[in-house]
Amino acid sequence: MVKTKPGLKIILASPRGFCAGVDRAIEIVERALARFGAPVYVRHEIVHNKAVLEDLKSKGAVFVADLDEVPENRPVVFSAHGVPKAVPAAAQQRNMIYVDATCPLVSKVHHEAEALQRNGKQIILIGHAGHPEVVGTMGQLPAGDILLVEKIEDVAEIKVRDAQSLAYLTQTTLSVDDTKHIVRALKARFPAIFAPQKEDICYATTNRQAAVKAIAPRVEALVVIGSKNSSNSNRLVEVAQAHGCPDAFLVDCAADIDWKKLKNIRTLGLTAGASAPERLVQEVIEAARGYFEVETETATTADERVVFNIPRMLAG
Repeated sequence: MVKTKPGLKIILASPRGFCAGVDRAIEIVERALARFGAPVYVRHEIVHNKAVLEDLKSKGAVFVADLDEVPENRPVVFSAHGVPKAVPAAAQQRNMIYVDATCPLVSKVHHEAEALQRNGKQIILIGHAGHPEVVGTMGQLPAGDILLVEKIEDVAEIKVRDAQSLAYLTQTTLSVDDTKHIVRALKARFPAIFAPQKEDICYATTNRQAAVKAIAPRVEALVVIGSKNSSNSNRLVEVAQAHGCPDAFLVDCAADIDWKKLKNIRTLGLTAGASAPERLVQEVIEAARGYFEVETETATTADERVVFNIPRMLAG
């Protein structure tokens, strides 16, 4: 007698996966390879995803921690997370060919920081210490002009120059809900604090979190595809756990899933961080077919049509 597989309904969150900034950053590296030939050097991970990095390495990209590792006469690309001002300054001093792949929405935060400083504001940045985006944003201004707050408890501890001349900005990939609580605490302690004209958390982060909130109460477990150092992917796990699916976890790829632990579930949520390619989602679905009779449903909460231009030196 043939043993039948149990049924599993996979509910796919939409939007998921690549955002416009990640698409642009990957295209910049690929176009740089086409124009300059291999190797093309990339300062830090262009985006936080192992599969993407391995693919670009196979095409001739070399990822380095510092400009000093880039040979003379070879081009270098700066990651989508942005870099401190000192980095392009050092590249110019060495007469290097460099392409800035900073996401335009991160660049927007950089421009906001500079404008606020010109207007005499000290800035409080809500973000994660050590994350490349935070390092890049804080590196736009002299030390001390930007103070970092990571969690709500930090708000009571920060020491400012003048409570009447403050502004706040945020990392683009934070939890929307957690950030609201921190902003509320900042406004309670510093009523005169100046808010950004438009929220800094990017559209893709907001949309992917909203999609997870919509499906989390409907599933018994939820898989987020993304790398461990991806801020927006980690936030998706936290959002799922906070909105009805405590059994949410992060994996790099289908091979990381322990299907035996999921053998008794009948509904599975599936999404991907903004740096994770769609092929990894499809590989999870195919892997599930080895254990279950799979039915899929897509739950769409937003329609994304954002596209960012390629830098002029690589366009055309």
